[in-house]
Amino acid sequence: MLIVIPELDEEQVESTVGRFKTVIQRTGGEVGGVNNWGRRKLAYQIDHRADGFYYVMEFTVGERTLLELKRILRVSDDVLRHIIVKLPPTYAHQPLPEEAFEEESVEAAG
Repeated sequence: MLIVIPELDEEQVESTVGRFKTVIQRTGGEVGGVNNWGRRKLAYQIDHRADGFYYVMEFTVGERTLLELKRILRVSDDVLRHIIVKLPPTYAHQPLPEEAFEEESVEAAG
């Protein structure tokens, strides 16, 4: 998962995510699905920013590529936060419905 800075426009955000996809592909990895969650409010401010562009990307890489990808993500000025999680071998990708990404409104009981 990547959280990209909110100051970029949509094209620049896609370019940033595309850079990481290119790194994975050039080093022999495979990129699966890329889910754009859009611009969302952060749980807390990071570097005085209240929101960011969320992307979830599934990929398969070797150990050397993983180390290089982590290094690039760490030094990238366009990425607020990132996390890489190893999925279990039995994981089967099941896309969530769009409704799962919509924020729910909570009404006060009165």
